[in-house]
Amino acid sequence: MQYVNLVEQILCCRKMQLSYDDDTLQESKMTTPLTWHDVLAEEKQQLYFVNTLKTVAEERQSGITIYPPQKDVFNAFRYTELSDVKVVILGQDPYHGPGQAHGLAFSVLPGIATPPSLLNMYKELEGTIPGFQRPAHGYLESWARQGVLLLNTVLTVRAGQAHSHASLGWETFTDKVISLINQHREGVVFLLWGSHAQKKGAIIDRQRHCVLKAPHPSPLSAHRGFFGSNHFVQANQWLAERGETPIDWMPTLPAESE
Repeated sequence: MQYVNLVEQILCCRKMQLSYDDDTLQESKMTTPLTWHDVLAEEKQQLYFVNTLKTVAEERQSGITIYPPQKDVFNAFRYTELSDVKVVILGQDPYHGPGQAHGLAFSVLPGIATPPSLLNMYKELEGTIPGFQRPAHGYLESWARQGVLLLNTVLTVRAGQAHSHASLGWETFTDKVISLINQHREGVVFLLWGSHAQKKGAIIDRQRHCVLKAPHPSPLSAHRGFFGSNHFVQANQWLAERGETPIDWMPTLPAESE
């Protein structure tokens, strides 16, 4: 009889332990920050995405120069994890000149001349952020490391051919990315410059996120309302009001940040 009671006690304790383990696992799932891998793994198995990667790979293998280099295509996600996203700046497709594109919208590698649109972004920063000094480079990794997702809506391009990969399927993928940010994050600032970005951002829930719209910083349109939009200041005000650390908009090179 004592043996039976002992077995029952052991089984009861085991059930309690299993219940505790299940509760702990569920709590862990709830508290562990979501990653891009968590939310995009299924999307990357979709036929359209597989075909997009296949087409880009075939073009590279045929000798066509594609920007950015393969290792840099997904840098926006590498430098800014989903759980860290505070601000989203949407570009269109990558720069199509030699050595420019490296996977972050509007950014170029150190040693490459700062493109006109980014120069206009610096001009807006100079006029609105106290103490901002225009850097001698256009490398924006320091923004990405702080939670600014610099996302082109198309992730590859042929050398010298703007919008050459616009119909490959990247737009579907980045639509999904924006939808996932909208769904899984709270209080993100979306900076939508130009009609393309604004159409892309139509799905964003304005009740949960901050959406700021202006003309594109291109020299063709910056004077129509990008200058004076005060978006960088407004983004930081929004973040501060929510208890988030504002973005240091002064771009620094990696050696300068150490």
